[in-house]
Amino acid sequence: MKFLSSLMIMLVPLISQAKVTYNTDSEIGIHGYDPVSYILLQKAQAGEKKLKADFDGVTYLFSTLDHKEKFLKDPNKYIPAYGGWCAYAMADGEKVDVDPKSFKIIDGKVYLFYNGLWGNTLKKWIKDEVKLKEKADKSWKELIK
Repeated sequence: MKFLSSLMIMLVPLISQAKVTYNTDSEIGIHGYDPVSYILLQKAQAGEKKLKADFDGVTYLFSTLDHKEKFLKDPNKYIPAYGGWCAYAMADGEKVDVDPKSFKIIDGKVYLFYNGLWGNTLKKWIKDEVKLKEKADKSWKELIK
């Protein structure tokens, strides 16, 4: 019993230090799409393996050297909301993969959405964006505590 008490005391700090869990594909963020292109070009653009940069344990690919340099100056500006998980699913506290071509920019931040067998969740998001964003923001804060 004393062992279990000691173990719990050691684990509590580790549990409380949760960090963002990014949606990655073999440690590559946004399925290899350029995070800067969403903001600057308002389009999803595939990155190149030779133009990459790491941030917070995730590798991002870029379509141009200029995009890579912009990212390195202010990565948080370009990282998608909710760690790159589907914004619509995040409203229910769920981590769901995305289609990097299904996105919306809200107040300068990229929000990604699932688009597959069950449809494009961006369409559902748009119907009730304010309420869903509020719920997703709250869920995300809970997940990264």
